[in-house]
Amino acid sequence: MNDIPVHPEKSAIPEQTHPPGKHGGYERLLAACKSRPPVRMAIVHPCSVEALEAALEARDNGLIVPVLVGPEARIRALAKDAALNLGGIEIVTTEHSHASAETAVALARNGRVAALMKGSLHTDELLHAVLDKATGLRTERHLSHVFLMDVPTYPRPLMITDAAVNIYPTLADKRDIVQNAIDLAHRIGIAEPRVAILSAVETVNPDIKSTIDAAALCKMAERGQIQGGKLDGPLALDNAVSPDAARMKGISSGVAGVADILVVPDLEAGNMLVKQLTFLADADSAGIVLGARVPIVLASRADSVRNRLASVALGVLLTQPA
Repeated sequence: MNDIPVHPEKSAIPEQTHPPGKHGGYERLLAACKSRPPVRMAIVHPCSVEALEAALEARDNGLIVPVLVGPEARIRALAKDAALNLGGIEIVTTEHSHASAETAVALARNGRVAALMKGSLHTDELLHAVLDKATGLRTERHLSHVFLMDVPTYPRPLMITDAAVNIYPTLADKRDIVQNAIDLAHRIGIAEPRVAILSAVETVNPDIKSTIDAAALCKMAERGQIQGGKLDGPLALDNAVSPDAARMKGISSGVAGVADILVVPDLEAGNMLVKQLTFLADADSAGIVLGARVPIVLASRADSVRNRLASVALGVLLTQPA
């Protein structure tokens, strides 16, 4: 899928395609969906005004045909109080949040919806149903989350993983986390994504586990256990995104200073990095869970309308054939 313009494959940083301080990725995501029909997306337990608004915003922008899965009476009461029009929207009624998750997963398994979006239930409730061995949406891949960031001060799309699902991933988990992110990069048009495995330092230190994992992941890529990307690590954040910092440290690679994907050591580090970019650097973000049979959008109550729509748009793109 090559709908979203990305950098050419060269070591130098390309020119920005939008003015400094302005966003471009959000518009590109929406534009990439314009030529496609809306997809059926299950909104899982939309028992908050924010969840209902997210579904309606995505519908009104031509992205999805929402299927609301949850207690119908409660959903309609919320909509009435908030003056939201649910006319023409299908509601699959359930009794409680666990049933909402199970029912939405069954709709995806049966092909009645092409993607899922979390409503007001807890993330672990939804993912528990997704991961059920008998009735879920498991694949051979470990589930992981990717944020696709549009940072005004960075001249290319920036992916961060995993900042939402895997708390303290093992080395085996990280292999899938990296491969899922590389596969996503391919789907949005990055032919050979540059993957920086982050730590606090850029040298292997036996006392810092993330540096050992980084070195192992790079060797796994050399042996073909991770494919489709160019890996380097361990790299500190400055060496991953700043050519000047990489040059000052004497780091020469095809990744240092020009990363497309940042692989964080754990969820805490990733969560803080994403929120710093969002709230201090005015970054847009689109988040998606990968590794299941269908894409899963994890919307947050703190997300702006802009970011919620970007996440849905990313999910829509991933429902299309590669």
